[in-house]
Amino acid sequence: MSQPTETNTEKAKATAIKGRFSVPPNISNADEDEIPLMETFGVVPRTFDKKDYLEVENVELFKQQYEKNKREHHTDRYFNNKLIIRRGQTFQIRIDFNRPYNAEKDQFWVEFVIGRYPQQSKGTYIPIPIVDELETGKWGAKVIHNDYNYVTLSILSSPNCIIGKFRLYVAVLTPYGILRTPRRSDTDTYILCNPWCKEDAVYMDDEKEIEEYVLNDVGVIYHGEVTNIKTRSWEYGQFEEQILDACLFLMDKAQLDLSGRGNPIKISRVGSALINGRDDDGVLAGSWNNDYAYGVSPSAWTGSVEILLEYYSSKLPVKYGQCWVFAGVFNTFLRCLGIPARLVTNYFSAHDKDANLQTNIYLDEDGKTNTVQTKDSIWNYHCWNEAWMTRPDLPVGFGGWQAVDATPQEASDGMYRCGPASVQAIKHGHVCFPYDTPFLFAEVNSDIVYSKLMKDGTREVQYIDKTHVGQKLLTKEVGGNRPLDITDLYKFSEAKTVDVQIKAGEYMSNIVEQASLHFFVTARINETKKIMAKQKVVVLQVPELRIKTTGDKMVGKEMRVVLEFTNPLKKKLQNVVLRIGGPGLMKTKTQIYREVLANANVAWEETCIPLVAGTRKLIATLDSETLRHVYGEMDLEILPGDN
Repeated sequence: MSQPTETNTEKAKATAIKGRFSVPPNISNADEDEIPLMETFGVVPRTFDKKDYLEVENVELFKQQYEKNKREHHTDRYFNNKLIIRRGQTFQIRIDFNRPYNAEKDQFWVEFVIGRYPQQSKGTYIPIPIVDELETGKWGAKVIHNDYNYVTLSILSSPNCIIGKFRLYVAVLTPYGILRTPRRSDTDTYILCNPWCKEDAVYMDDEKEIEEYVLNDVGVIYHGEVTNIKTRSWEYGQFEEQILDACLFLMDKAQLDLSGRGNPIKISRVGSALINGRDDDGVLAGSWNNDYAYGVSPSAWTGSVEILLEYYSSKLPVKYGQCWVFAGVFNTFLRCLGIPARLVTNYFSAHDKDANLQTNIYLDEDGKTNTVQTKDSIWNYHCWNEAWMTRPDLPVGFGGWQAVDATPQEASDGMYRCGPASVQAIKHGHVCFPYDTPFLFAEVNSDIVYSKLMKDGTREVQYIDKTHVGQKLLTKEVGGNRPLDITDLYKFSEAKTVDVQIKAGEYMSNIVEQASLHFFVTARINETKKIMAKQKVVVLQVPELRIKTTGDKMVGKEMRVVLEFTNPLKKKLQNVVLRIGGPGLMKTKTQIYREVLANANVAWEETCIPLVAGTRKLIATLDSETLRHVYGEMDLEILPGDN
């Protein structure tokens, strides 16, 4: 494509970037320039008639879910009527001309364009030549069928090209200039990362792992505490309608230059910043003070779809999220773009505020925690994500799983983001490797240093606990719903400890938000004046929601869903919010009850029409001011509909 003329440059002086670059940054997939229908080589004679030359009449992309392209690229599950392909893999298109194509006389090529100011050197303008043989790693198009007035092309994309939505044109060379097809939105093409392609930075060699970490749209989140692990399902919904566009919008919101959107390192780092709204009006506003006014409490969400669609519509942070919500939405973002990802829970996760790789707890002389001096903290659990990719910026052996965290804890390079940090680097203590490896190392492997504050202002170390932090790290197993212990991927084995079972009483007034009791025990040795301290979190059992279904469990057939709940408390619940939904079954629906009396039963009935056959899951939540983290789920086997 021709470069901007001097006249055009003069007109754009008001917005031009100063310096040696005359072209502004290309930071929006949604923005686009008008591409000329004809680029002339000079004076065009009056007798010129484009109908005298090869002319494109139609372009067919074979973009239906049942057609070859989407099936072979594993994109047939996206609820999107445009062509979606994965980079580094061939796909087919058909071009209809006004007459038969003659390879000896006619010359044409396909063009992919993304954003504004397209440049071939930046990968935002891609001319795809017609070649005799396709070459791995390079763009190219080969004629595989030429009959009558149409040709079928097999096109190979580059395995490191930009991820996003491209505009497609067909260009024809004439003696007087280049003729292009007009702008058609129905030929727009999405290109995603490709874990099936060996040349792609996100390549995985295990088909079952790809099925789990890219194609599974429902996951399991582990919470609770290490001796009482709780689970809840989460709808990632990466294939749902508009989710792909919402994920691409996040990179626009982050103003990530399009030329960098082929790099999963940059994509995941930008995602960790944009999922939280701490400093950039990202997707989720966090709240940890049990005040969820004008929003939804974190425990009430059933999945990512409702959150992402609300943000995509309003462009304002959605209220509210905590670590598992940030991680659930981040997992959707990564899987939607084709980056293998999984959600990880770290039990007894340290928060190192001062970056000294240890957790400092300061005690008064009577053994109580000094909340003014103590800045570090320990969460009974914390969730983050892992993304699979190569790390060419690190020594050999540090690719694979990379830890990325969207929960806003500490600023990194001026923004609240974290990672990607090589899990191997975390385990081996290579805290000099980017990005944010020291912080993640401290989360799983820091020592807790208990120090007593003396009257003279000095600090005296009382006890160092080397085993409390990072006691267990879990993720969902491949192909199942049981937990997979990945602690040994993050740290070397600690010395074994003796478990002590503590029975919880009826301390409803002392229960913190997530139905747990946090015990902090200190002991003072009279002879030595030393203080010992330990912490323990006990999570109480909460009731489950019961889901029942009636009717034909078949695609296109209406079925009834009943959600039941019994209030187990001896007092009424107020402002009770029920939610239920499931990908391929029903969009998330909400029912509000002003109050539910003590020991009373609630039954809420809805109807739905399944859209997708196979194993599907309904996910339900209940949320109230008194009782939170009440979940229910049900697996359904949906039969194919009648043809």
